[in-house]
Amino acid sequence: MSVDVACAELAFLDLTFEGLEALPRPGEERRATALHRSPGGGAITAVGAVRLGLSAAVVSPLGDDAEGELLRGLLAAEGVRCEGRTIARTAVTAVLPSDGERAMATFDHGEEVTAAELAAADARAVVVSLPRLALAPPGTAVYATAGDAEAKAEGAARSAPLGAVRSLIVNEREAGLMTGAGSAEAAVRALAERTPCAVVTRGPDGAVAIEGGELVEVPGVPAEAVDTTGAGDLFTAAYVWADLHGAPLEERLRWAVLYASLSVHVATAVAGAASRAELAAAAARHGLEMPIEEKAR
Repeated sequence: MSVDVACAELAFLDLTFEGLEALPRPGEERRATALHRSPGGGAITAVGAVRLGLSAAVVSPLGDDAEGELLRGLLAAEGVRCEGRTIARTAVTAVLPSDGERAMATFDHGEEVTAAELAAADARAVVVSLPRLALAPPGTAVYATAGDAEAKAEGAARSAPLGAVRSLIVNEREAGLMTGAGSAEAAVRALAERTPCAVVTRGPDGAVAIEGGELVEVPGVPAEAVDTTGAGDLFTAAYVWADLHGAPLEERLRWAVLYASLSVHVATAVAGAASRAELAAAAARHGLEMPIEEKAR
């Protein structure tokens, strides 16, 4: 069965310690008021896409362990399909949000998705990080992302073209590492020389992008941040949703910025991933209309 979007980044089980008064210092213990277990990593984008009305699959090795069983169940409950082989251990991240910031500790098993596993998802669009671009099946719309390590590696090369990418979506820090630029606008201009559409997110300050030579900047949406985990993943989910429904660049950015802002007011990204109806209600307050194709549903 085909899906609208396949998320080919590693899926984690996130353990979020809510309610910490401060992050613990070395040798110090802090007590949380709640502990949450939720999908993390590439699974966050998939959950956001499904809640917005797309069909989605997570393509990631998952463990034959209690954590993997729990993660598969959580994703199935969201309507997210799981693709990828079974391995011994599931990747896990402990997330410690406090005062709008967060610290994380991660176990990563080091296993990677394969091209055959990604092709089996039969998706019309894929979300994949820069080192995995070659895994994307021909003919799919490719939305590329990067973490710090991948951005640093790209920054060392800097000349590799990304013409096969439909949109490159990175945050301001990653964009700086990739280009050496000192501002989001300078970075997006440099990235636009390598890809048809370059998007740089700026957290609470919104996003800036260039497509077809046109620079578009949208402001942030005020939000009281409790946990910013996964806000960038949900930005990507909403951006892909809007793009697949034919929205022009400025609207794509506005939808994505709004969706990401809605996610940070509660602990865990999945708890903050709004439904399509919730996003539409928020959009009405900000003067946004549903994309034309979406209104026709």
